Parts: sequence; C-alpha cells; structure tokens
Amino acid sequence: MTLTTSSSSPWPQWPPPASPSPQVAYAQPEAPAHYEFQYSVQDGHSGDVKQQQEARAGDTVHGSYSLVQPDGVQRIVDYTADAVHGFNANVRYEGHPVAAPAPARVAYAAPVARAAYATPVSYAAPARVAYSAPISYAAPAARVAYAAPLAQVSYSSPAVAYHH
Repeated sequence: MTLTTSSSSPWPQWPPPASPSPQVAYAQPEAPAHYEFQYSVQDGHSGDVKQQQEARAGDTVHGSYSLVQPDGVQRIVDYTADAVHGFNANVRYEGHPVAAPAPARVAYAAPVARAAYATPVSYAAPARVAYSAPISYAAPAARVAYAAPLAQVSYSSPAVAYHH
C-alpha cells in the first residue's frame, strides 16, 4: 500500500485512493432457468394424500398442487407467476365434508386385586440378652466451680481529641 501526500500538507492522505476493482467475466452467459418437477404421496396408513407439479421457463412459472383436507374435501390450487402479472392462484374444492369419526374409546383394565400374604410358618420371639452391672464405678474426680457472672458490665469509649 502506498500513501500519497498532498502538496499542501506534509501528512499522507488516509485512506489512500481506491484502486479500480477487477471486472468479473463469466465463461458462459447465464441462460434463463428451465425446470419441471412433480411428486405425489398416497399414504393409506396415515391418510395423507397430496401431489404437486411445477414447470418454469425463464421468468414464468406454472404449477398446481392438491391435498385432501381433514374433513375429506380435496383442495386443488392452480397457479402462475411472471414478471408482468405477479403471482395468481385459482383455488377450487372437490367433494363434500365428512364428519370425522369419534375417537375410539380406550378401555382400561380394573386394578389388580391386592395379593393376600400368608403368615409365616414359624415365628420365634427375639432372644433376651441379660446385662450385668459394671463391676466398679468411680465417681467424678472433682467438681469444677465457676464464678458467678458479674451483675453489671459497662463499656466506655476512649477519649479522642481533634486538633485543627
């Protein structure tokens, strides 16, 4: 990096003037996007039924999708999108709503009866243990005497003098 100085100032100019950036050149010109895709799902276990298809040519997209709603009605959406008209969708419904079946009731088993326990076959009372008195016992060596507490305790603060 080189710093330049102005003729009127001995200090370098900061930030230095920007150098021209290199131009990016693509090896191939960009072509408009073109694609097509589609998929469908028909799951008998979960009841999920849906499909979609879409195609793009340049900046124009055409497509549709459909699904079976929880009430049994099929929703079908046809759509287009382009730079002139924006996004436009046509929604239609086929079929009649069907009431969902009531959820199945879950049966619970009654609690298990408490098990009856038989009494033990034999039971022995705990054995008695006899203790004898100690052979000798000594009285405490001496009594410890404590002085009675003072009747009144007073505190005084030390005298402090300040001089200015």
